[in-house]
Amino acid sequence: MYLDEQYTMYNMAYQIVSREAYNVLYVNEQGNEIWLEKKVGKNSKVLRFINQGFDWKNYLKKDIAVVFQKVKAMKKLLRAKTIQIHNIYISEFTPVDSWEFLKQPMKLNEKQAIMMKIYYLSNSQFEEEKDRLEKEAEISALEMYDSLEETVKEEKIATYKHYLRQRILDDQEEKKELFSFGKPKLTYIILILCVSLFLLLELNGGSENIETLKQFGAKFNPAIIENGEWWRIISSMFLHIGLLHLVMNMIAVYYLGTLVERIYGSIRFLIIYFLAGIGGGIASFAFSANIAAGASGALFGLFGALLFFGLHHRRVFFQTIGSNVLLLIGINIVFGFSIPAIDNGAHLGGLVAGFIASGIVHLPKQKERWKQLSAVLVYLALAYGIIQYGITNNMNSPMYYVMHIEELVQEEKYEQVVTEASKAIRNTEGEEQWKAAILFHRSYAYIELNQQNLAMDDLKQSVQLDNSFPEAHYNLALLYYQQGNIEEAKEFIKRAYQLDSNNTDFQEMYEQITGEKPK
Repeated sequence: MYLDEQYTMYNMAYQIVSREAYNVLYVNEQGNEIWLEKKVGKNSKVLRFINQGFDWKNYLKKDIAVVFQKVKAMKKLLRAKTIQIHNIYISEFTPVDSWEFLKQPMKLNEKQAIMMKIYYLSNSQFEEEKDRLEKEAEISALEMYDSLEETVKEEKIATYKHYLRQRILDDQEEKKELFSFGKPKLTYIILILCVSLFLLLELNGGSENIETLKQFGAKFNPAIIENGEWWRIISSMFLHIGLLHLVMNMIAVYYLGTLVERIYGSIRFLIIYFLAGIGGGIASFAFSANIAAGASGALFGLFGALLFFGLHHRRVFFQTIGSNVLLLIGINIVFGFSIPAIDNGAHLGGLVAGFIASGIVHLPKQKERWKQLSAVLVYLALAYGIIQYGITNNMNSPMYYVMHIEELVQEEKYEQVVTEASKAIRNTEGEEQWKAAILFHRSYAYIELNQQNLAMDDLKQSVQLDNSFPEAHYNLALLYYQQGNIEEAKEFIKRAYQLDSNNTDFQEMYEQITGEKPK
């Protein structure tokens, strides 16, 4: 009879897998236990077959408890809101004592609900229990062939067993192929390029030196808008500000880059990396006037590529990297909004751009031309719209005006400084700190244009708006000293020295004007 029961189990499992699109989770070495699983929306249906009898209900209860624990341990693999177990026992005889109450639905009360129904397919209750299984598990009628000869049944068992185990091997091979399409070559080239450029920055003034960063292509909004240097969006992807910034990003490039390049292949990876970096750079340009550099936009684009992969291979994604990817994205977004210095525009822009770029190139061996074309159009439309918004947003930003005017001062275009600063002052009402900085720069231009009175007027307004601006006090002291107004000069140099006692220029001028050593 054991042969009949084993044949029944394998025949039922084979029909369910081949017809109902169930996945094979497990077939044990002894060949008497099979686990199948199918996703239905956010829920998971698990069918557990076991060819084993239990003489007493307590032994059956212990086995039920073991199944609950096994499923509880499989939560990460199953990834479902609720898990419904259909626990199917196939045996010649039922337990000898009263056990039928165990047919009542059981539930393990946890955050991720686990429910179980048991079926006992014995000789005396086979048809009744089979019908109940088909109805409650919502599977098509299972065909039984009891009149087959033993040799035929043995052959069928071997065939079904091979089929089920091959499904497991095919699933494992599919996962392996998904993560081994390409070899990580370009990732290493990007790492070498970023490290080399960092060393070049350090040898030419330092990676934290603003002028060096501007010279080597950091994102600098005034140069982009005024001079049309849009190439900075790309060049800034390979520059980093400080050693910590470089190390953190290169670690991320190594782990994310090699993973994405293995999944997508080198060419697709490169396209995603560049389009994500450009998208992050455009978003940074639009939403932040600060000078910026780094691979963060491209890195978040790689997160976007992994999300796109997860959208198309949901089960594999959540069984492998999914939870960690989502956790890292969440941590980085929260971290970004918690620290003002982090360029969230680049991060979120890169994430979205990377997802869209993945839709443009799509996954290997998968082509959806119309969707890919649509992704191209969406990317271009978003890029154009964000650029137009960014130009307007920058032109209304006091920080942008200050950076632009500082650039004109360095270029010694003093008449243009006066023109741009005058326009900026009209657009910065209510922004006292920025207005004070703009007045200070215009005063410097006036000094260079030999218009000291106008310079003094601007400096007086500047210190009224921001009394903690040491350079403005220092320049006022100089001008008053040059006019012979020593008392006024003393007042302002003392204030400048009070605000910044470590400045050697302030110390020297303090001693020259007051005749005293700085304290």
